[in-house]
Amino acid sequence: MRKDLLRKAKRIVVKIGSGVLTNEENGVDPSFLAGLAADVSKLRQKGLEVVIVSSGAVAAGRQAMGLTERPKTIPQKQAAAAVGQSRLMRAYEEAFSAFGLMVAQILLTRDDLANRLRFQNARATLDTLLANGIVPIINENDTVAVEEIKFGDNDNLSALVTNLVEAQLLLILTDTDGLYTADPRKNPDALLIHEVASITRDLERCAGGTGTSVGTGGMATKVAAAKKVVKSGVAAIIFNGKKSGNVLRAMQGEEVGTLFLPCGECLNRRKHWIAFTLRPAGSLIVDAGAAEFVARKGKSLLPSGISGVEGRFHRGACVRLRAPDGVEFARGIVDYSSQEIEKIRGAKSSEIEQILGFRYGDDVIHRDNLVLLV
Repeated sequence: MRKDLLRKAKRIVVKIGSGVLTNEENGVDPSFLAGLAADVSKLRQKGLEVVIVSSGAVAAGRQAMGLTERPKTIPQKQAAAAVGQSRLMRAYEEAFSAFGLMVAQILLTRDDLANRLRFQNARATLDTLLANGIVPIINENDTVAVEEIKFGDNDNLSALVTNLVEAQLLLILTDTDGLYTADPRKNPDALLIHEVASITRDLERCAGGTGTSVGTGGMATKVAAAKKVVKSGVAAIIFNGKKSGNVLRAMQGEEVGTLFLPCGECLNRRKHWIAFTLRPAGSLIVDAGAAEFVARKGKSLLPSGISGVEGRFHRGACVRLRAPDGVEFARGIVDYSSQEIEKIRGAKSSEIEQILGFRYGDDVIHRDNLVLLV
């Protein structure tokens, strides 16, 4: 199964966490980067295209600034990233140039990918770099990111980048051997899970916990990233990046880490963008009949099925759809603003123009702009 999946992968995203790339004493670990560059060089020789999503700027800046603990505030993090970003890229350039490889830095915020035009521009840039044999090194733009636009962690960013570049595989390098049935640091009976066919809530609970002192993401964020990519038909492997040669072993189909199998029913790129890249601006509460109509029959959301509106948003915004019990079951792009929906909710589509004085269409959310999450 692994070898068949990996054989189809021609473009891969490799996510590298701070806990793998850096250490407390020296900042960026040059021995790790030398091994990574050697592995990427071998993959390139086999015809694979590699995109790297790298953490480490804040950790490198923290070490250079002599800070004893991870920055806690956004300005502190931004300052450390500003100091560390150049050091991080210099380390990549030195390691990869030894194998004749050129690297390019790309910094992104959520806004860059939430805006459809900028999303397409970023995609065109990455395609051009790869076509010219250059290895893109992508990081969140920590020097300008704030809570409203930050990805939150580079695990999430790696999943969005996988969709952005239409990669066929996501490799997540961490400092543990993969996903266990329990925290192996606390439970000696914890077993490594080699393959995951479906990401259930029980499985997500196994992933609990937070990151290290040099990183923000724990296993939970890595499983969340895998959950995003498998929905677009892409496999993911979480494995120990500190063990030399594991990248090549994983790509050769050896039973390294935890393999997450792609879903049978996949989202196209646009629906994946709606579900996971856009930040919801509000919520629509729908009645039981509308929830059934949308979730079971794949229909558009009509005003008659809406019982409540949460938040203020414009036409074209992404919103959550919540069932009567409050559980979110879908997301979509609205054809009417929150103020307009307040006026037409519960009404028939034929009454929209009479109520508002105009009509964009019969649907509040057309099924082409709607994504089921469960």
